[in-house]
Amino acid sequence: MNTLVNILLQSWHILLESSIFILFGLLASGLLRVFLSPGVVSTHLGKGRFRSVLKASLLGIPIPLCSCGVLPAAAALKKQGANNGAVTSFLISTPESGVDSMAITYALMDPIMTIVRPVAAFFTAFAAGITENLIGKPDTSHPVIPDLSCPVDGCCDGQDCDPEVHRHHHGMGEKIVAGLRFAFTDVWGDLAIWFLFGLLLSGMITVLVPETFFSRYMGGGFSAMLIMLVVGIPIYICATASTPIAAALILQGVSPGAALVFLMSGPATNITSLTVLFRILGGRAMAIYLSGIAICAVVFGLLVDQLYAALGISARAMVGQAGEAIPFGVELAGAIFILILSIKPVGRFLRSRFSGSAASHTHDSHPHAGESISPPEHCSGST
Repeated sequence: MNTLVNILLQSWHILLESSIFILFGLLASGLLRVFLSPGVVSTHLGKGRFRSVLKASLLGIPIPLCSCGVLPAAAALKKQGANNGAVTSFLISTPESGVDSMAITYALMDPIMTIVRPVAAFFTAFAAGITENLIGKPDTSHPVIPDLSCPVDGCCDGQDCDPEVHRHHHGMGEKIVAGLRFAFTDVWGDLAIWFLFGLLLSGMITVLVPETFFSRYMGGGFSAMLIMLVVGIPIYICATASTPIAAALILQGVSPGAALVFLMSGPATNITSLTVLFRILGGRAMAIYLSGIAICAVVFGLLVDQLYAALGISARAMVGQAGEAIPFGVELAGAIFILILSIKPVGRFLRSRFSGSAASHTHDSHPHAGESISPPEHCSGST
């Protein structure tokens, strides 16, 4: 019973830490919907196996979104015509870096790690995105056709309407309201169940991993990278929050390369984001996503250790307390708001499961005379 309570408490704690970032990501998805033309997205992130990935990798570097907060924005990009490789790149480079995390890295660690961190994020994102686009050949017989209709109220289809004329159909306030409605209903409705399920799994893993596990056997070498990778992949921690932890680990004797593996794998991967990623892009893309991060994190970790050794620089940095960037009251309000937003999609999910089971049971037990028994259409698995 105590373990269950601890898992629930840890899940709640993770929700508190991520709530504002999730809401920020939802807000970004809504703004992308109404202010970013689907035609532009389709042109820059939907066409070209290499250029789209390059642009998506660069786009994600400065944006301060965590691995959970980036999911709604990535879902919006996918719906607006971005190819899987570009979405994969965006999902990697965005949570691994950000203007906020780079500033804290410079303050708590050193200039070398400040430069290496976004560079490693870019190359990891680019490699994974290119791999996805090369392996997952696009279906040219069914090309992505972005929805060009008006995102505010559907007043035109976007094809027979002059863009210059349509640009003045709606004011700024109408667009913002439409964006918020899209983010908090459509986008979160698609992600809520997967996120909450992953949240519970994150709580389980966090409770079961010993607290002292981070600082053991990680003084350098390939084994240290693997240990940090195994620890970093399933847990939830944003790029900013991971920085003081990495600095503290270096101060305790962890090699800078192993710390970089934590900085790359922790913010970009966790059970919560992986479950949602599976929903957005599918199993193959998720495997490429994980493999790309794992391989690049280990390679860059080993290179960083060699770099520090070659330069004769000690990785021990002056460690300060970054402090909580977001007040507890704001986090609490954000978490409660997310739970309120989740009531409708969770209720819809439960009704579909229980009503489907009940209908199936009744139909099988008491079929009408002459009525053929066939599976309902919603059992096809399509979404």
